[in-house]
Parts: sequence; C-alpha cells; structure tokens
Amino acid sequence: MVGFPEMSEYDGLGLAELVRKGEVTASDLVEEVIARIERLDPSLNAVVVRTYAEARDGAARPLPDGPFAGVPMLLKDLGAAQRGVRSTHGCRFFADWVPDHDSELVAAYRRAGFLIVGRTNSPELGITPYTEPELHGPTRNPWALDRTPGGSSGGAAAAVGARIVPIAHGGDGGGSIRIPASCCGLFGLKPSRGRTPVGPDASEGWQGLAVEHVITLSVRDSAAVLDATCPPATTPRTPWYPPAPAPEGGWLEQTRRPPGRLRIAWTERPFLPATVHPDCVAAVEDAARLCADLGHEVEPAAPPIDPEGFAHDFFTVVAAETSAEIALAERLLRRTARPRDFESGTWLLHLLGQVLTGQQVALARKRLQSLAREVLAWHERWDVLLTPTLGRPPPPIGSLRPQGIEAFLHQVVSQANLRGALKLPGVVERAVARVFEFIPFTPLANVTGQPAMNVPLFWNGEGLPVGVMFAARIGDEATLLRLAAQLEQARPWRDRIPPHCA
Repeated sequence: MVGFPEMSEYDGLGLAELVRKGEVTASDLVEEVIARIERLDPSLNAVVVRTYAEARDGAARPLPDGPFAGVPMLLKDLGAAQRGVRSTHGCRFFADWVPDHDSELVAAYRRAGFLIVGRTNSPELGITPYTEPELHGPTRNPWALDRTPGGSSGGAAAAVGARIVPIAHGGDGGGSIRIPASCCGLFGLKPSRGRTPVGPDASEGWQGLAVEHVITLSVRDSAAVLDATCPPATTPRTPWYPPAPAPEGGWLEQTRRPPGRLRIAWTERPFLPATVHPDCVAAVEDAARLCADLGHEVEPAAPPIDPEGFAHDFFTVVAAETSAEIALAERLLRRTARPRDFESGTWLLHLLGQVLTGQQVALARKRLQSLAREVLAWHERWDVLLTPTLGRPPPPIGSLRPQGIEAFLHQVVSQANLRGALKLPGVVERAVARVFEFIPFTPLANVTGQPAMNVPLFWNGEGLPVGVMFAARIGDEATLLRLAAQLEQARPWRDRIPPHCA
C-alpha cells in the first residue's frame, strides 16, 4: 500500500505541484487520505459516505489539466449532487437517494482535477449550526472530541482540521462555512451571492441566502478554488449575476498583493439577540489591534440593526424554505413525507412553514431586503467590518439541542402534527434563542449577499479556536483575500495542530 505521510505539510496547491513534478502520484495521495479516514474517522465521524473506488479509479487515469490535478477532496453530503453516489442530506427521508448527475459545482471540481474520496457529515437538511444528525450521529471537533465542530459543514471542517484533506466543500446559508471554520481553526470564505455556480437542480438556495465554496487550511487554496469554479456570468439556470467580475489576474493573484490601508470598522455587538462570550470579545479586540498594527485604520462602529426584528424575519424565511424543501423532496422521491422520516426539530419547522401565510413570508423577505440595503449603504464608508464569528467558543456536543421537557414537547408536537401547539410559549422560541445565541453574527452576510470570511487568529485558555469574521462590500472578495493573506503571514495558523489529527 502506497501513501504519503508528509501530506500534512502541504496545502492543496502544494500537493498539486508535487504531482505535476512527479514527486508524488495522485494514487499516493488518495491512499494516504483513505488511510487517514480509516484511522481517524471512528473518533471524528466526519465522513459518512466513502467513494474510495471512484477516487482510486480517477487517480489511475490521466489527470485533467487543472490547478488541483491529483488532489483528494471531500464533498459535503448536502447540495453537491454526485452522479451514482448516495446523497443523504443528513436525513432519513433521503437515506437511499442516489442522483444520476453531478451538480455544476461538482463538475467544476472535477475539471479542476480534484479526486473525490467521500462525503462529509451534515445536520439534517443543513438546518442547524451544529452537526448531530440522528441518521449519522454527531461529528466531533478534532480540538476536543466532546465539542461540536459547528455546522452545517461540520464534517468538512472536522476533516480539514484533522488534516485528513487540505480542502473540503461546504455550503453557507446562515454561516455554515464560517461557523465550522471558526470551531475548527480554519479559513472559511463565504463568497458573494451569485459568485459560485448553482444548478442544475435549483436556481438558488434559501431564496438566495445560501452559497457554496470550501473550507481550507490556507488562504491561497480558497482563492484558487474560487478561480476554478466561479462562472464568468449567469447561466439560464442561475438568476443571480456575479456582483462584480473576477479581478484581473484572478483571485489567487489577489493573495500575492498587499491590501493597502483599509478602513476597518469593528464591533462586538451582536446582530441577533445574544450575549457574547468574553472569549469571543477578546478575539475580536485582539484582531482589531493586529489590524491596527498592520497599518489599517481601525475604529469601533457597526451598522444599525434591530436584533429581535432580524431574528424574527430570518427565522420566518428559514421555516418557509424548510417546508418547501420537504414538499419538493416528496415530489423528487415520489412518496409522502411523514413525521418519522425527519427529526422533530425539522418537522416543527415544516409545520410552522405550513402555518405561515404568504403575506407573512413576503413581508419578512421584504424587511430583510430593506435591512440589506441599509447595511450595504453603511458599508460605503467602510472597506471591511470586523466582528467575532460566533457568540461563544465551540460548545459541548448536545448542548445546543432541546433537552428534557423541551425535547419531549418537540417530539409530541411534531409526531402528532399539532400545528396549533406551535403557538404555545416555549415550543419553538427557546430552541431558536439557543441557536441564535451561538451564531449572532454570521447570518447577516447571507441576507446582504456580502462576502465574509472566518480567519483563525485566536485560541482561548482551553486551547479551542475562536475565529473572527471580516465582511466586505458585495462583490469585493479581492479585498478580503488580500487582507486574509496579510493576516496569515502576520500570524500563521497552519502549524497549530489539534490533538486529534493525522
């Protein structure tokens, strides 16, 4: 059995360079990743579908002329259709579904030269910011196995954090790339709305809130993947035009250029109802000092946001979208969805989506659009907004789920389809409040469509990563990538290795 034990010393572009020079083969890399999955995944539970035969076959064939030719990667088991491979969406209803085609993004990954070795764990339908689906069980954080790696791209972040692969696909509808990147000490960029391809099965995700990209060890890998996947313009299946063309020379070239002196606003004030943990406050204050030391103009400032109103409208849209997704799943799978096919929290969202009126959903969406216009206008003065990524460090597994009588109520209401009980105090509200306490910053960029990134600059006294988030004007990934490369050079993070890794 061949392999390449030194793989952890390289990022994705570094591995591709070794393959091009003939210093290592694609088969060596695939076998090394397979060995790492088999050794580490029993404790992490990050990879829920294995595609070893496909990866080995691809490694043995002539490689495409792409920037990542011969580099193994993992796909999130949600949204990334892979021809002939089971895609569960973390859900019992989809447990045996096998698409007959690749999504446009997966096709782009193949053209870039990636070899897909497996699919990573995701919460059911990607709804929660933690990865504990009943179908597959919880994914664990390589920094501490009793802590969550975040979600919904939790399996992806755990695998990259554990150095199983240098790059893994993720999706972000409310922070689902940035949340797990923060929890696992990684770089995670959510591109602008419309930047990466969607389709052919949908034209948008969550009414344009969701966008797909990758979680990586290095900034330059994220930039190079963006070069390899972002379309030059809209397609007939994609309603969103890229908000600005790719910069001259591409995204990777931006990581080699200085960012200049940026106007950076920073705040610790949450955008959703929450009390921010002192570790997260310390992380953003530390990042603000670092940016000032690097020569940027850094001042405390924040866009005006009503946290309660934002929470209500965002949750309304998510509930409506969840219910619609279940209805579409019934049509796709040609069978009726039942409460036992889904987790109780998911079914509660489905019931709530059925109770909501069209007017309520439309008003919530219009208010979110108004909020987005206000935030984007505020950004005319500032190049970048700096905040904590999360409201608290990675919490213990299970701590964000309903417990005790709350869990019992969820189960009874969902299994009995008691739509009227949704109006009872506490049936939904406490669970939503607990989740928003964890993610009070990330959903804003999904609503505005702005690019935003988690940068791993801070570890707390328990040795857990606590990320900070930078958001730029819509379409301006270039500024973020230049700044991220500067921060990566000033305070490198790739040598910080978690206890549970390859």
